[in-house]
Amino acid sequence: MQSLLDRKLLIITGKGGVGKTTMAATIGLLAAEAGRRTIIVEVGEQSRMAELFDVPTPAAGDETKLGRNLSSISIDPDRALLEWLQALGGRVSGRLLASSGTFQYFAAAAPGAKELVSMVKIWQLTRAGRGRPRHDLVVVDGPATGHALGMLGSPQTFGAIARVGPIAGQTRHVEELLKDPARTAYVAVALATEMAVTEALELQEGLERQLERELAAVIVNGLLPRRFSPAEMTELARIEQGSVSRDQARASKMSATEARAVVAAAARAARAVHERSRFQHNQLARLRRRSFEVLGLPFLWGEGIDIEGVRHLARQLDRKL
Repeated sequence: MQSLLDRKLLIITGKGGVGKTTMAATIGLLAAEAGRRTIIVEVGEQSRMAELFDVPTPAAGDETKLGRNLSSISIDPDRALLEWLQALGGRVSGRLLASSGTFQYFAAAAPGAKELVSMVKIWQLTRAGRGRPRHDLVVVDGPATGHALGMLGSPQTFGAIARVGPIAGQTRHVEELLKDPARTAYVAVALATEMAVTEALELQEGLERQLERELAAVIVNGLLPRRFSPAEMTELARIEQGSVSRDQARASKMSATEARAVVAAAARAARAVHERSRFQHNQLARLRRRSFEVLGLPFLWGEGIDIEGVRHLARQLDRKL
């Protein structure tokens, strides 16, 4: 099976708040460490990669180096649309175009135009050319599922309107890239919750409907370990309902009542984690009944993700790919 990292373009999306940016950084780092010249694309004026990799925040639209073989760029849809119209308009200056009613009219009258030009920018990054470095892999930290499907469907929308000319040519190239399984793969990120898993399945249906494509993989983020066997759970229940001896209370320097409350609370906490893990694995089973690959990554304890956390996840993911 062709590896995810052997593609030219990876689109990462899923429900909001499930860790898409972390997974884009993880996959980008993994590809770079494997020797692939990789760029991570953030859509919508985001520059979270610079902060995550602890490098200076770049100017809008500038490529910034994150590490060996790894860089990032943020696409501002408004700026991308302005540059696109300027290129189509020849010598018309960007300042004049932006100040005229043409730009505002076009942006308002052409739904999906910003999504299309964002996809054109991404397509250009997959190609080597004058003034453009060669990237082996482009990883897109995409928007949430609904917006991502709108962005991916924009070439078809505009292709049906503009059948000739430069717009038609670009939309055709983008659509060919998105439909080519040898060059492009789609990855959903989810938490092991009912809503996030349902959204991943809806993404699969949307890809089939719009592009006749399927998810290559679903990365399930934040999995808790399954620590206890059925026999151990029975013992935990006994401990939770049991009593504490005087010697045990004396050893803990608490009264028997206080010691009993602490033991019961610890047993309840252990049971709650076990039940949470069991629920998560039930959600994994929903995904594994489908044709795509399911890759589970562990929950990272701490206040927030940092570059060391990304490196840890990259090592975990490397074992599964």
